[in-house]
Amino acid sequence: MNFVDDYTVLDLEMTGLAVKKDKIIEVGAIKVRNNQIVDTFKSFVNPHMKLSDKIINLTGIEDGMLVDAPEEDEVMYKLIEFIGDDCLVGQNLIFDYSFIKQWAVNKNLKLDLYYCDTLKIARTILPKDEKKDLENLCKFFDIKRENAHRALDDSIETMQIYEKMKEIAKRNDLEKLCFLPRKFNVKLKKQLKATNKQKEQITRYLANKNVEYEINWETLTRNEASRIMDRLYVKYGR
Repeated sequence: MNFVDDYTVLDLEMTGLAVKKDKIIEVGAIKVRNNQIVDTFKSFVNPHMKLSDKIINLTGIEDGMLVDAPEEDEVMYKLIEFIGDDCLVGQNLIFDYSFIKQWAVNKNLKLDLYYCDTLKIARTILPKDEKKDLENLCKFFDIKRENAHRALDDSIETMQIYEKMKEIAKRNDLEKLCFLPRKFNVKLKKQLKATNKQKEQITRYLANKNVEYEINWETLTRNEASRIMDRLYVKYGR
């Protein structure tokens, strides 16, 4: 079996689960060559929105930690350069990749990568009664879990899990297709930028209500603008 020994492991932390409305807040990636970590990349990302208590409790990341963080474009361009043509490895990677793909689609950038998903591999080669989330995979392989739900730490742990599953496959002569890199097949539509009319509506509303609301006007999309107005109406009335 031809295992992938040179690859990049990726993990993201986001404000929520919805690629169309939530934002990336942290990126962690490690570059692996011949099964050894040779480089790392990590960065916070300013989401220009307040974090929910759920995300703060889950990640330990707070609003104050993101105020001076780089903008999404800056981090994403650096991340894409860091990945290069590598095969990506990650836990339930489609979810994280969708956020990067949405950004790329919005920027009219072609993103054509291959991946190996540790979740799918674990479901194939590990006992069925074992839980396959990152937390339990770390327990199964006796990997020390540090700073859970922080992007770089999760990437390092995912890399260790991937390598240990390769060892299982080699010992048992398992020729499983789940170890073969697959091409991402994520279809997303471009998010159109907010119209001047939408921006004027929000600006006028905030002024009339004497309300402060952090907005990244340069990246504001039409859908985001609509959701902002909906939230404002609910909280402050029409």
